[in-house]
Amino acid sequence: MGKELVNWENGRWIGQTLEVENGVCAVPSRDPAVPDGVLEYTDEVKAATDHLYDQVSDFIPKFEWPAFAPIVHAINKLKKEKNAVILAHNYMTPDIFSLIGDYTGDSLGLAIEATKTDADIIVQGGVHFMAETSKILCPDKRVLIPSMRAGCSLASSITGEDIKLIKQRYPGIPVVTYVNTSADVKAESDICCTSSNAVAIVESICADWGVDKVIMLPDEFLAKNVAKQTGIEVIAWHGRCEVHARFSAQDVRDMREANPGVVVLAHPECPPEVVAESDFTGSTKAMSDYVGDHKPKNVILLTECSMSDNVAMANPDVDFVRPCNLCPHMKRITLENIYTCLRDEVHEVLVPEDMREKAFKAVMDMINVKFDPVKGHFDPTLPEKDVKVI
Repeated sequence: MGKELVNWENGRWIGQTLEVENGVCAVPSRDPAVPDGVLEYTDEVKAATDHLYDQVSDFIPKFEWPAFAPIVHAINKLKKEKNAVILAHNYMTPDIFSLIGDYTGDSLGLAIEATKTDADIIVQGGVHFMAETSKILCPDKRVLIPSMRAGCSLASSITGEDIKLIKQRYPGIPVVTYVNTSADVKAESDICCTSSNAVAIVESICADWGVDKVIMLPDEFLAKNVAKQTGIEVIAWHGRCEVHARFSAQDVRDMREANPGVVVLAHPECPPEVVAESDFTGSTKAMSDYVGDHKPKNVILLTECSMSDNVAMANPDVDFVRPCNLCPHMKRITLENIYTCLRDEVHEVLVPEDMREKAFKAVMDMINVKFDPVKGHFDPTLPEKDVKVI
């Protein structure tokens, strides 16, 4: 067969390239007993993985499967040997999401699921703040992340020290922070929120505090979109998600023109003018549920491109238009570094206990707020409000 470099087809990047020669996948090894970290496509691997291929057949060409199967098999064996689970975020590529993920979903949902497992090791298929959240909720488990470079533009836009200064400047105003933040930010917050419960959390904490104003951090666009849905005055921070901020209202109009009748679903981290052009706006789970419940003939998801791939696998009867804004941080997580991370048990994520306890309270206070999931759907027809950005 010769040597080839296996990546992806039709421009769909999977992260780090795997080299395969005559059915042998080369993975770097730190174990001198395993020459070159070779993982072979043996009869055993074939028998153990053949049934998995159908799940990703739309995304991995059949001739490339011998490069993927050995590492998928090796990871799944390691999970059993080490009593480990893999949390696969919605933005993971389909090979990770479908073939090795034990729990799949949004960041908070994954962390909550992790609290229910009896596994000793959690491997976070996602970015660093997600691994921290898992550690905050699961202090007795070892939490590993395949790449310590898997950061987040939004999470890095603010620090715990920033929160302290904001509280000094705005005393008596509750600080609500998105779960897409680091542990030190959560620890200085009054309560956390997700995109699905942000409106409910804002209204709940303002009622508890007897105020009509809230500071919502760090995503500027999420704060502005929340402000449209409530009578609470919202003060925002200038953080943005580099994936969702790239979408524009003109992009939506151009896609509608090119795809008449298409249904446009937007994430609330998108700019308000993009939300205004959408048919439905909600969290990643809300968007996935919308596609499953409504089965639109043709749909666009304005979010990270792997999300569309994963929702498409669950809804083969729906046609997806895929405007691909790729998250470079999420794509630092690959099959290869998941394998080496779990094999060598490296890149453990730790949170100081005093910080963890404070962050735990902010997260649990959020979890304990009961709300109607419909409240998490953003009405795109509501007018914009003036929002102060600090």
